[in-house]
Amino acid sequence: MESNFQVGDKAVHPAHGLGEVTAIESRAMGGIDGLYYVLKILESGMRVMVPKRTAETVGLRVVMSAEEAARVLEVFSTKEKPVGTGPWNRRLRAYTELLKSGSPVEVARVLRDLYTVKFRHEKELSYGERRLMDQARALLLKELAAATATDEKTIERMIEARCVEALA
Repeated sequence: MESNFQVGDKAVHPAHGLGEVTAIESRAMGGIDGLYYVLKILESGMRVMVPKRTAETVGLRVVMSAEEAARVLEVFSTKEKPVGTGPWNRRLRAYTELLKSGSPVEVARVLRDLYTVKFRHEKELSYGERRLMDQARALLLKELAAATATDEKTIERMIEARCVEALA
């Protein structure tokens, strides 16, 4: 099944987050002619091209609905066993795989776990943990803000408050 985004639509790329379709261009890449979605990623301003015929396989998707956003936000209120267990390098691999999945719920689980480390242990996160947290935050906040018609700062405060409540 082929995706059908139009210029001006918002779309979520699993590795880069929320973007806007700025063009649909015909290109020959790797000897194959085809149409490509040109996305401007809102977080970084980066330009990403996704083949229209494989957009779904790549994981390009529409912005979550308000109902889906509510389910994602619920993740931050749950007292669940952390995703990654064992040594940090094993957790890093587990978290990286979850981020790559493109699933907002899985990205939320990573962010929740890292907030838990930060708030429960009241310690500074390591460089690797901060990098993962920043990546998860970048993938999630803009989309949640768009889905709920709220600004990113409000969403982040809501997430932090839910994490702190879940720890109590």
